[in-house]
Amino acid sequence: MDIQQSRVPNVREAGRLGGLTVFRTRGKAFFTEIGKLGQAAMRQKHPNMASVWGRRGGRPKKNSLDDMGK
Repeated sequence: MDIQQSRVPNVREAGRLGGLTVFRTRGKAFFTEIGKLGQAAMRQKHPNMASVWGRRGGRPKKNSLDDMGK
């Protein structure tokens, strides 16, 4: 007799599932827009640092939206 236990996802899994759900409901354009808003906020908080970070290789790249599916 198999007893299935419902497993609570860890924080990483929950974040990934939540992000995928938002992606499915709101689409790629939503993520593009919030990315632009985040970039503008970062540039306002840290002026002239984007070029410095770029010379250092930037931040590690995350999965692209194309890797998540349509």
